[in-house]
Amino acid sequence: MAPTSETLTAERILEATEEVLRRHGPAKATVVDVARALGVSHGSVYRHFRTKAALREAVTKRWLDRTSERLAGIAAAGDPDPGTRLRDWLAALFEAKRHKAGDDPELFATYTVLADENGAAVGEHIAELTAQLTRVIEEGAGSGAFSVPDPAAAARAVFQATGRFHDPCHAREWTRPGVGEEFTAVVDLLLRGLR
Repeated sequence: MAPTSETLTAERILEATEEVLRRHGPAKATVVDVARALGVSHGSVYRHFRTKAALREAVTKRWLDRTSERLAGIAAAGDPDPGTRLRDWLAALFEAKRHKAGDDPELFATYTVLADENGAAVGEHIAELTAQLTRVIEEGAGSGAFSVPDPAAAARAVFQATGRFHDPCHAREWTRPGVGEEFTAVVDLLLRGLR
């Protein structure tokens, strides 16, 4: 292997892993392929990620975190009206998932496989998203905009009720005609229920 001029970091490894997964898919991608793409030995990759499973979990978490980080900004700031903020948050989640599925379907399919393998990363992602929803609903309850006795339970219910618009198992439906109107109808119903 030719030595690389850049310092090998976990982030560089994750970027290379994503490209290898895009090219080879999750069944055929190996740590050796990642190392080859970086111009290093596979031992160098293992110094950052002890196992292939750890590398796959890290790349899955990184992919999921991109969505969480974008939504965190909406949950923390944005529109002072909790109803508008909740609508914006749900729309951003739907758009992020739809964008991932539509713009790079091969990589989306790869990450769907990896997410199935990495239940812990997915569980943490869902917990982060429902915590963000809880914050928005709590603030809405505090301001009197929402009337909910348990904001955390309401957040879980909203997340589950909108699953069709963010759960990867529904990805094929996200490009169907009328899906935007269906999304709006569901969110309108949920907002009426929270008020």
